[in-house]
Amino acid sequence: MRLLDRYLGKAVILGTLLALLLLVSIHTLIDFVGDVQDAGEHGFTLLQVTLSTLFTVPRRIYEVFPTAVLLGSLLSLGNMAAHNELMVMRAAGISIAQIIRSSMKAGLLLVVVILLVGEFLVPRAERRIEGMKQLTEYGTISTDSRYGLWAKDGDRFVNVQVVYPDMRFEQVWVYRLDARQRLVEATFASKAHYEDGGWTVQGVRRSLISPQGVMTQHHEQERWQRLFPPELFEIIKIEPHKLSARRLIKYIEYLKRNDLDASAYELALWTRLSVPFSGAMMLLLTVPFVFGPMRSGGAGQRLFIGLIIGIVFYLINKMITNMGLVYGLSPLLGAALPLIILLAAGLAALRWAR
Repeated sequence: MRLLDRYLGKAVILGTLLALLLLVSIHTLIDFVGDVQDAGEHGFTLLQVTLSTLFTVPRRIYEVFPTAVLLGSLLSLGNMAAHNELMVMRAAGISIAQIIRSSMKAGLLLVVVILLVGEFLVPRAERRIEGMKQLTEYGTISTDSRYGLWAKDGDRFVNVQVVYPDMRFEQVWVYRLDARQRLVEATFASKAHYEDGGWTVQGVRRSLISPQGVMTQHHEQERWQRLFPPELFEIIKIEPHKLSARRLIKYIEYLKRNDLDASAYELALWTRLSVPFSGAMMLLLTVPFVFGPMRSGGAGQRLFIGLIIGIVFYLINKMITNMGLVYGLSPLLGAALPLIILLAAGLAALRWAR
């Protein structure tokens, strides 16, 4: 069985990687052409457009993963079926269930890799893109740093480690310089929230620096009129689907503690986790096809069928998630329902193929 696992796993993984390369390349090229056309309007250079486009690659990989698994497995396993390799396996006493199990092992390995891509690479790449756009268009703020968000406001430099979408910050540092660019004040606030035209900050620790020494002040809460220009907040706000799962969980907990609606963020979290597993369901759906009507078909036919299934799944997934938000469907159910549909379709096709 180990030999079968390696043989089928290698075919599925190589086919998926080839499909990923093809799909991501097409999406990236389309994005690049569109960005180049708009570059002059936003003051971007060709190098900035190129880097910005390249940073979208992790997100594209994550988004097209289910379709890539479907196309890759259809092409690789379909090619094996066309050359009667799968029929030889069955003649040797290997059941369809064993072939599915061997293929799914490769699929689960791909799921783990894509989960890591979505959790670590995608959020970092999206922050780099936003930082480049903000720095180019406004020149005063930058998120392109592993040290958080930086903003310059007159003689002050503001550093924010954690940014939430509702004008709420955590771990805020404010540095003030004098006319000779010497540090005269360093203030730390554990939390800051913009409301009623000003900033409510908590856990304030302020150090006043002078030739006589450093004087430290502590306050539980203060009211600031200046911290970060609120009109720029829409620029730095990160959309839910671009946050990592860890930050989504943390923000959902905060919303629930304050009796606020967290459904959009819960849906983003469950969708983020469900996308890789939908790739595994696509793989399950593939095997009955290569034993059935497409066993003797060509690569073009398999590619066409795969694209049709991928488009239908994409439309169903979008429709269900959007309807879930409108009609108050459970976010977990809204994200899981497309997976359930895929699983049911795969099991039904498997019974038909037998």
